[in-house]
Amino acid sequence: MLLSARAGVRVALLASAAMLPLAAQAQTAATDASAPAAQDDAADEGQIVVTGQTTPNRPLITASADITLANRELIDQKAPRSTADLLEMVPGIFVEATAGAVSNNYSVRGLQGGGQRFVQLQEDGMPILYGGGGADFFFDQDLTIDRLEAVKGGSSGVLTVNGAGATINFISKAVNHEAPEGAVRFTGYNYGLKRADGYYSQPITDKLAFSVGGYFQSSPGVRKNTNDYTGWRIKGALEYKFDDGGYIRLSGKGGNMKNAYYADQPYRFQNGEPEGVPSLDTQFGNVGGRSFSNIAVPVSTFAHSSGFREFNYDDGIVSKTWQARLDFEKPVSDSITLFGHGRYLDYSYDFNGLFPGSGTGNAGLTSAVNYLTPGANSPINDLLTLGQAAFPTTTRFGIKNLRTGQVIGSNQTALLNALNGNGFLQRTTLNHDAIDAYDLGFNVGGRWNFESGSFKNSLTAGVMYYKTKRNQDQSATASVVNDVRTNSDVYDIVALNANNQVIGTLSDNGLVSYGDWGAGIRSRQDSSLSLYVNDEFSIGDLHIDAGVRWEHDSATAWDGNQAAVNQAVQPGTAGVLTTVGSTWDGTYAVRKANKKAVAYTVGANYLITPNFSIYARYANGFQMNNVDPITGIELYEAGLRYQMGRLLSASATVFRTNFRNQNYNFADPVNPSQQSNINADLRTNGVELNLNVRPVDAFSIDFQGVFQDPKLVNLAINGANQAGFEGNRPERTPARLFTITPSYKLPNGLGEIYGRYKYIGKIYADAGNGVALPSYGVTSVGASFNLSKQLQLSVNADNIFNVIGLTEGNPRQGQTQAITDGYFYARGIVGATYGGTITFKF
Repeated sequence: MLLSARAGVRVALLASAAMLPLAAQAQTAATDASAPAAQDDAADEGQIVVTGQTTPNRPLITASADITLANRELIDQKAPRSTADLLEMVPGIFVEATAGAVSNNYSVRGLQGGGQRFVQLQEDGMPILYGGGGADFFFDQDLTIDRLEAVKGGSSGVLTVNGAGATINFISKAVNHEAPEGAVRFTGYNYGLKRADGYYSQPITDKLAFSVGGYFQSSPGVRKNTNDYTGWRIKGALEYKFDDGGYIRLSGKGGNMKNAYYADQPYRFQNGEPEGVPSLDTQFGNVGGRSFSNIAVPVSTFAHSSGFREFNYDDGIVSKTWQARLDFEKPVSDSITLFGHGRYLDYSYDFNGLFPGSGTGNAGLTSAVNYLTPGANSPINDLLTLGQAAFPTTTRFGIKNLRTGQVIGSNQTALLNALNGNGFLQRTTLNHDAIDAYDLGFNVGGRWNFESGSFKNSLTAGVMYYKTKRNQDQSATASVVNDVRTNSDVYDIVALNANNQVIGTLSDNGLVSYGDWGAGIRSRQDSSLSLYVNDEFSIGDLHIDAGVRWEHDSATAWDGNQAAVNQAVQPGTAGVLTTVGSTWDGTYAVRKANKKAVAYTVGANYLITPNFSIYARYANGFQMNNVDPITGIELYEAGLRYQMGRLLSASATVFRTNFRNQNYNFADPVNPSQQSNINADLRTNGVELNLNVRPVDAFSIDFQGVFQDPKLVNLAINGANQAGFEGNRPERTPARLFTITPSYKLPNGLGEIYGRYKYIGKIYADAGNGVALPSYGVTSVGASFNLSKQLQLSVNADNIFNVIGLTEGNPRQGQTQAITDGYFYARGIVGATYGGTITFKF
């Protein structure tokens, strides 16, 4: 493994800085007998986990699956700004946390980036959404969450739906039946985030208790913005404890949250390194701003009766949730326990996102002079042709700034080339996507435990049922011409006479196309029934697990039909475009599918000594995908776990993953209103390493890393085999990623200081491997201080060396991307940010 020289220096600096307190601790440990002992991280191997296993009270070291734990302390140390940030704590999960607080991408064990397939996010053991994708819109960790547990592969495909690659389970704090407890927390960051969290729980009677918690926040987002996004979430629970053990719990949650969204923006390669474009900072730049507020986009009257749909950048992503849930667990004998979990979720989001370069790709990023000069080099040549016909006395074309009113003609090349210090214009797609949906789910069953001498067995069987419906409106996707800078301006394209006076307007308040991504009206419905059995038995130090789940899904898809003749724009609409583009005709094409599939797994763990175990696991799972073809995943893994008291806790896992029939659509870069299809198999071999070393009580170094070799096999685009792609790396998938975290606990329980170095290896922006995005490493530091038994202050800074890191190219440019004249589109991490929290517990 090779790191850049700068990355190597940063690792060395981080390690050196961390060793300073270690030396101090070594000098003082002998005399500081009154200092409390630090928590032994090696004890994690003995912790009890509930995710990926069905045996009660089973220690992690005996597990036959790859399981990760993160308690509240570790979550606070991570200081996550989003759910995606939390997923970085799970080795083997590659996270592209660059879209903002929500709508981020994550993938598992070599699967291509750009989605959320095969990873199921859960809250207290139930999927947040049946399909998995989009769950981060409707969940965020807060003080009501106690810990994170994750299992990769193994039993994940048996014990949940649509999560054969990994299950990430966020487990709530237990309702307190003993005494009142609570906490309040205030959070602030330099980019403008302001947040207040609260949590409270107390008993009502000796058997009945409640809890309530949530947060309110206001934030402009991590990139520069012209407005704040506000929102709230709240969750409560009422729990009754039975005399013979078990409980019944009624809970509910709701929320109304706005968040910023970021897609790609222009970059350039200079001497082999990515750099920004003048006037658009790589680290905090954002083309979005006031110019994108309240844009009325012409659309089919079957979709919106007025003939217009409003795009409003100021709204960002508005996510609304309301959920009711009932859980119970009841022993009916010494060996049999019944359980049930059910929830009904009503949710929606209204997504207003800017997608610079979508469809047009690099061709849409060119000089203003090229834009206004008719011919093949103009990204709006078709519009100019229409303009010449509409205004035959046109001498030349120009641009009109909709904010300032300034008009610049194509003959004023000096002004055009000086535009924002870069001379560029671009086409930016306005994507207004709304979802209105419900998700009903149940998981009921029983567990039988038997023990005789050295033989123990835990058999769990159950039924899962999910009924979901999603209605989607992605109509009126259109594009505007804007400049390349932060808070960019939108321009009308105008026809000019010889004196550069406006004689006609070609565009519609900056809009140069309508209906770019098809009719955009669709619905999806699933009715899923699963039967599952999971058995875990042990004979002495040998543990053997096996499970199987059968699922039947009755799926229906409604896709809005596109009219043979596009509908005319409403009377009075400005510009030369006469139709709304891709037009929904008010009817649907209906597809139905009744699908069945079986997931199964078998694993074994042998405890060689109380501190050393080996395990192996095979799993075969699937993703249902509504009416689209079922996709499969096959996982092989073997590993070992070892702990040596306080000093060392380590695990190593070798794995092979086969993803079968990975099928997804992407916008045709030649005609963005048409969808192209890619189908491929993926093969990944790799090794995962986890290591915690604690040479003295107060100091530890933690290492988590994955080193893998993912490859594309049997790839076809629109049914045509692509031999040139064989053996390529899947797009947006690194071969190497690891994190190093040294930490030092201050004397007398005063707190902790820590550093973190995260390395992401090179990725490719496309399946053709035409654009390579370089590796990068991010360094973070932080500290927590216990000001009193009840009051804690935490501070942290992320990306302190202001590194440029790119997580994707332009996914809407196709599978064979390129860099044009040194320029390209990508989405990157932000620069240095810092902030902190103050927490009061009572």
